[in-house]
Amino acid sequence: MPGVWVLAENRSQTLELLTIGRFMAGKIGTSLSVFLCQDRESAGDYMACGADEVLLLPEIAKDQSLDAYIPILSEEAGKADPDLFLIASTFRLKEIAARVATRLNTGLCSDCIKIYFNDRSGAVEMERLMYGGAAVQRVVCQSRPIMVTVPPRTFEPAGTESGRKGQIRSLKESPRSAGRVLERKRRERESKDIREAKVVVCVGRGVEKKEDIALARELAEVLRGEIAGTRPVTEELHWLPEELCIGLSGIQIKPELYVGIGVSGQIQHVTGFRDAKVICAVNKDANAPIFGVADMGIVGDLYDVVPKLINELKK
Repeated sequence: MPGVWVLAENRSQTLELLTIGRFMAGKIGTSLSVFLCQDRESAGDYMACGADEVLLLPEIAKDQSLDAYIPILSEEAGKADPDLFLIASTFRLKEIAARVATRLNTGLCSDCIKIYFNDRSGAVEMERLMYGGAAVQRVVCQSRPIMVTVPPRTFEPAGTESGRKGQIRSLKESPRSAGRVLERKRRERESKDIREAKVVVCVGRGVEKKEDIALARELAEVLRGEIAGTRPVTEELHWLPEELCIGLSGIQIKPELYVGIGVSGQIQHVTGFRDAKVICAVNKDANAPIFGVADMGIVGDLYDVVPKLINELKK
């Protein structure tokens, strides 16, 4: 049967997709289904948050990769003919989305920041950033199902609705995969995943020496946040790990508070944090582009301003 489908890797991503999934299902006039490959005990929670059906994907062996689900998802979509398939835009799921779309001979709109229903045309329309965030592209898919990948933290998590019930169905087909996982090695990180941080303090080229990053790090600790950097700081000077690079060539974040320390605010960097709820900036150049997107800013030398900020926040 037609419907809106959701596939994500973890609970927070699933709840975010349920928000837009519930909205689109209401507009289209159809049901909302969630695919679970892990965290099966959360099935009841997802139904309380808007899902009409939870589909339990078969468990895979430790030496199998997630691409074992590609034939199962493709076959299920071929039989059910869903209207819309929402997939979290993570490293692993983006590849799966592309391969499922190829099997179904349909289009895939990646990294969408908006999805809505056009009441006049009856079409699902999507928006995504292009040219480094300088423009917004509007996309309409003419084939079925409409497949969309959505970056984490694009939508607010879905809330619970009292009294909601749904169905749980197990997909019993045994997963098959041509690929095998031979070995897993944990990558050591110097910091937490900043995409999950509520507060991010970002270092730009206004910081003169690597040792001075300690000043920004102290500010981040006082704010109970994480530290990040612009491309020159992370990928050129290597003062911070590349995994902490925010921007077009790095990652996109959506924190409650972004603080730019010595950040000029080039569009390639702004693309990475433009959806932050509050944007603050400290820069001695009053004409720095960062002030054009900041909610509040301080024109001054960061070596004078940041210590004062730290002292006041400690109080």
